[in-house]
Amino acid sequence: MTISRRVRSGSPPRVLYLSFYFPPSRASGVFRARATANHLAEAGWDVTVLTAPREFFSHYLENGSDESLEATVDPRVRVVRAPMNPYIWETDVRRFGRLRGNFPVLSDRIYQRIFRSVFPEHYNGWVPGLLSRAYGMHRKRPFDLVVATGNPFVSFAVAWLLGRTLRIPYVVDYRDAWTFNQFTEEVRMGRNTPGGRWEARVLKHAAEAVFVNDGMRQWHAERYPYAADRMTVVPNGWEPELLGRPEFRPVPPDRPLRFGYVGTVTPYLPLDVLFAGWRRAQSHPLLAGAELHIHGHLGFFANTVAPLRDRIEQEHSYGVRYHGAFGKADVSRIYEQVDALVFCVPGARFVTSGKVFEYMASGKPVVSVHEPLIAASEVLRDYPLWFTGDRMDADAVAESFIGAAKAARDMDGQLHQRALEHAQQYTRENTLRPWEARLRALVEGSR
Repeated sequence: MTISRRVRSGSPPRVLYLSFYFPPSRASGVFRARATANHLAEAGWDVTVLTAPREFFSHYLENGSDESLEATVDPRVRVVRAPMNPYIWETDVRRFGRLRGNFPVLSDRIYQRIFRSVFPEHYNGWVPGLLSRAYGMHRKRPFDLVVATGNPFVSFAVAWLLGRTLRIPYVVDYRDAWTFNQFTEEVRMGRNTPGGRWEARVLKHAAEAVFVNDGMRQWHAERYPYAADRMTVVPNGWEPELLGRPEFRPVPPDRPLRFGYVGTVTPYLPLDVLFAGWRRAQSHPLLAGAELHIHGHLGFFANTVAPLRDRIEQEHSYGVRYHGAFGKADVSRIYEQVDALVFCVPGARFVTSGKVFEYMASGKPVVSVHEPLIAASEVLRDYPLWFTGDRMDADAVAESFIGAAKAARDMDGQLHQRALEHAQQYTRENTLRPWEARLRALVEGSR
């Protein structure tokens, strides 16, 4: 199937952005997707986002929506929600289709065969609606470029198909790794598996493949050397329009310190090491009466909420307080209320996390609770208020807490300003501007 492309010379470049997780989703990757769409619109692009149906976030994911995020999408961005068959996500028998309701075993066999042999991802049900919407919109007003962000990675496969059939360039943005686990560094899909073959196919023809850190880029460059010259890094960043520009306020000398973790709490976080280090640090006079405030959702699915809440409650007598979930509109207020921040993440060298950029933008001390060599360390290295150890254990974490406590008490406006200057280079505008220029050149070269 080939659809001709008609481009008017001098018209704004028109991009189709495939992003399953987009506001009102509260998934961690949604902030990069939102920022990318907004930045392209601000730079003069005609932007259409193809995303998931709203029902997926409100019905199939526990607390999967943050309605306040939708208001932060640039009104020039056109958001289209492609329908989806939620087969594997649906657990209510009253909502089963006719085939599944009457022949559940046969229906499951068909689904598993598609999953194992065609595309190994549980978002397959999004593909038909995605293609239908994309082709329909292109017939009316042709696109110049397709950009897909993953996960899920069905968006990459669809970008490949659209690029080949519409004869337009496509770009893939790896928010996460596809065929290997970035937290354990284990390969999940071999070269000869359906997933491995799909990734090779996508990267072979992609005009550019973008990664959030250089470790991820290097891993893929070694695995797919024929695409290495088209692999680049676009780091995550933070949004001044959401966080504001914090003013320096000294910690009241008569108030115990408040440390804060801001973000989703998942079962993969090294909570045992965090809490053990926190307990040891409290014996130091600087942390007398100090509290550790935790703000955020407890996991992404209902079955993780109770165990995580129970684990946090076990530390209540040591000043650990859980404050619940928050909307993105409230995040600047939360940062104002704490004196230092706790950057606690799982994983190894390929992990950056988007939250680290917000933490730096607060201009406050940051305590690291993670393996020393993760990719986020590269971002934090020159931040003047970073406190970390050379190992991942309770003693090192306690030392970092004590160092951050001293910095919070001794902080002055000059040090606060130095911290903000380091964070400034990671605003979304600064991290996305070079990429936007490359995308524009790509479109101009293909017209």
